[in-house]
Amino acid sequence: MSTVLPEQVTEVDQTETVVAPAQSGVCSAASRVLPRPETTVKPSQVRWRYAVGIPLIHVLACLAFFPYFFSWTGVALAVAGLYVFGTLGINLCYHRLLTHQGLVAPKWLEHSLAVLGVCTLQDTPACWVAMHRIHHKHSDEQPDPHSPLVTFFWGHCGWLMFRNRDFLNVNYYQRFTRDLLRDPFYMKLERGATWLYIYLGSMAFFYLLGFAIGWSTGGSLAAGVQFGLSLMVWGVFVRTVATWHITWSVNSVTHVWGYRNYETDDNSRNNILVGLWSNGEGWHNNHHADQRAAAHGHHWWEFDVTWITIRALETVGLVKNVVRPRTWTK
Repeated sequence: MSTVLPEQVTEVDQTETVVAPAQSGVCSAASRVLPRPETTVKPSQVRWRYAVGIPLIHVLACLAFFPYFFSWTGVALAVAGLYVFGTLGINLCYHRLLTHQGLVAPKWLEHSLAVLGVCTLQDTPACWVAMHRIHHKHSDEQPDPHSPLVTFFWGHCGWLMFRNRDFLNVNYYQRFTRDLLRDPFYMKLERGATWLYIYLGSMAFFYLLGFAIGWSTGGSLAAGVQFGLSLMVWGVFVRTVATWHITWSVNSVTHVWGYRNYETDDNSRNNILVGLWSNGEGWHNNHHADQRAAAHGHHWWEFDVTWITIRALETVGLVKNVVRPRTWTK
């Protein structure tokens, strides 16, 4: 796959308009129906790496229901992984840092967080960023890659199963992420299956760590194999599936159900449940109203763990130029 970038490219306009406050109240926004994006390849073509990979990881995660693959250490790693890989890798890095540039981090930290994001199996940073920038530019209109106004399942994960011309390879989506791809680190992640090797490496790490601990504490090879598999099933597969559905629920649920603080020109909603289980991403109407802001919870009750993490990093000097919501600075 060629990775040569043309000289002239068009980047997604991330300028924002001031939006008016909305009246409070929980509501649904599912009455309008959209066709699939025009960039969906016609006739429909299955995107096999997702159509096979997503069910496969779900099946592997279901091994957690068998007692042989259970360990409390594995459960603890799965829960911790939701924060380490989901909150740090996706929420903080892929979304608030790379997509919206709501803060600045040193390259060693930015790249480390990006690797955590790759370990969630949500595609490369550049592809994820491109998808999300297109979503904001055309939110809940036909070009939106994953509006639930097509169907709820489409907005949740169905859109990943079909080929879209905007995301066939880096030569298509680089026009939305030229700023990112100037960094050779992100271009290397686009070459071949580097992103997949990173995920496979995380699987090997969890298994070998568990194998070593199980063998040393259990005194047998069988104990090592069992404990290694338990850490891999829970710490990788269960955590991956949970992280997927957390991210996908932001794309689907928060464009259908919830309340609005701001009158945006799309169907974005703040959803309390998604806001809590996603560590802040579910305050989606706030985010669409003020996209660059690194804080998505704008009121005291809108708990945002990702923002708390960013503030902690800012306090110790690891990030800077943190963008606050406009409503906080008026």
